[in-house]
Amino acid sequence: MNALAVRPGILDIQPYKGGESAVAGTTQAIKLSSNEGALGPSPAAMEAFRKAAAGLYRYPDGHCTALRGALASRYGLDAARIVCGAGSDELLGLLCRAYAGPGDEVLYSQHGFLIYPISARSVGASPVWAPETDLTTDVDALLAKVTPRTRVLFIANPNNPTGTYLSADALRRLRTGLRPDILLVVDAAYAEYVGRNDYTAGEDLVEAFDNVVMTRTFSKMFGLGGLRLGWAYCPAAIADVLNRIRMPFNVSSAAQAAGVAALEDFDFLQRVRDNNDRLLPWTTERLRAIGIDVRPSVCNFVLLRFPQATDGDAAAADHFLKSRGIILRAMGGYGLADSLRLTIGTPEEMQIVVDALGEFMRR
Repeated sequence: MNALAVRPGILDIQPYKGGESAVAGTTQAIKLSSNEGALGPSPAAMEAFRKAAAGLYRYPDGHCTALRGALASRYGLDAARIVCGAGSDELLGLLCRAYAGPGDEVLYSQHGFLIYPISARSVGASPVWAPETDLTTDVDALLAKVTPRTRVLFIANPNNPTGTYLSADALRRLRTGLRPDILLVVDAAYAEYVGRNDYTAGEDLVEAFDNVVMTRTFSKMFGLGGLRLGWAYCPAAIADVLNRIRMPFNVSSAAQAAGVAALEDFDFLQRVRDNNDRLLPWTTERLRAIGIDVRPSVCNFVLLRFPQATDGDAAAADHFLKSRGIILRAMGGYGLADSLRLTIGTPEEMQIVVDALGEFMRR
């Protein structure tokens, strides 16, 4: 018998499962399961990564000075209030570790990112979700779920996997409806894709309140998911806390160099955005035309909902697509067993997927 005692709640965690990357019997699958950048990483970022190889024997700059400076310049922020991490996932976990614990509650929206309940349970806190309205975060439902035990509220805006978002006014109403001892974390992983005038990534709330944090990532628009690079913009006191509890060299030198280069490659980022701006509506319209319920999205993915009928449900569609070497993301883990999530890829990939789903729907 193992005498080691695991802390309460740890064994209640369901390990996170990322999007599948391969299909048995297929040498080169079309992977559209993880919302990765359609055009891959910036050529400038790849070149910076290669150049960093000569210095891999040196420890990285533990303060990410150049990267924080580049982020501050790009987004008009205070570099001293930026904290970088090994993906935004690390920072989300650190925020739970710093501000929640046993007996506390961590609140999030019904179909929110699965890392939120994992982070809560990892520190002994209880995850609590609030119902959504038409697959959209409901401010009133969240506020109704607040209790004296609530310590952290995570909101993905826009939300993964639904692709919906809250307006700037709704997000501010959520913040003003919370007690000052509740930390609001705005996870804006897909902010770069949003082109709506009523949207904010959350930096304005960070400036206005002392208990709001915005997190961002290089894994989506910037195409650097393999390097694990993210950042948070925080009030000064919260940045100080995160810098005390993060690992001293949590971001590799290669990731820092690639991140700086990616931020400065404006032409490449515009091509990525243009690709998504063209193919998101194109894919949505064509899939709706063949009878699939495609939810409106402001991100680089769409949620496909299938009727719960024999051979017409999401599981059957998933099996059919994989038989043709196409990988989407099943959404059962998010409470959406009738759905698949489709990442917007290249024009060629989208044509193949639309044709395959058309064949599936005609069976």
